[in-house]
Amino acid sequence: MKYIFTFILIFFTSVISFSQNNIQQDNFDLRAGMGISFISVPSLTDYLNLNFTAPGQRLATFGSAVTFSGEAGYFLNEHYEIGIEIAYLINSYNYSYSLGEYRLNYGIIMPSILNYYVIRGKGFDFKFGGGIGPRFVSAVQQLPGTPTSQTYTSTGFGLILKADGNTLLSGNLYANIGVDLKYDFNGEPKSGNQYLVNNAYNQNVNFNALSAGLRLGVSYIF
Repeated sequence: MKYIFTFILIFFTSVISFSQNNIQQDNFDLRAGMGISFISVPSLTDYLNLNFTAPGQRLATFGSAVTFSGEAGYFLNEHYEIGIEIAYLINSYNYSYSLGEYRLNYGIIMPSILNYYVIRGKGFDFKFGGGIGPRFVSAVQQLPGTPTSQTYTSTGFGLILKADGNTLLSGNLYANIGVDLKYDFNGEPKSGNQYLVNNAYNQNVNFNALSAGLRLGVSYIF
């Protein structure tokens, strides 16, 4: 959590610094939305395919996951915006055995500081940019025949490229559509000193991921 507060502090410090040279009217951009991400986590996919799937039910390289996100941005001038986004991705895998069900659920909290080039028009804008930020993973695994689950966590960082479009609905309210491309170095989740281990390769499982997302939402620009 302290990493999130550090990034928020950097964001607002940057806003104050840049705004001293800004001769345009201050404008803020608030956005909320949800969408779907097509995500590849190769190490995790190998772990599941080699240990917890039937031969004819192998997981594909890319799967789908649900994402939720919110963002606050500040227009430093007509064509430049700085923002901070916090996104949350959730995914799960279940498989039934005679002894019970195997479950793996994981979530990734993804705060990012972003910089955009903005094209603004009457009733619309487009922005293109990218950024970086920390990543926080929490994975919960329950093995067949066991009554309790075990939680594994890790911390890493990620890179993001984004493109967003806003079109006016009414007043200051806009419909928003966005796409993004992420590569996240999420690390090797562990519980205490215990890692998820792929015994077939004698390797710890990492959650490093490549993903492409599509998101719909609303923006309030003022």
